Amino acid sequence: MDAKKAMILVGVALVLFYVITQPSQAANAVQGLLGWLKDGAEAIITFMRNLFA
Repeated sequence: MDAKKAMILVGVALVLFYVITQPSQAANAVQGLLGWLKDGAEAIITFMRNLFA
């Protein structure tokens, strides 16, 4: 097994451990991440609208 696959498996295992042991905190983290992505997408859309207006 190469190092890249091992790191991916370790990362997935850590995420699953976090979700299983602290589900409410994991849900809050995902909601925060999605909110951040939404805000970023809205900022890009606003920029593009102002650029071509």
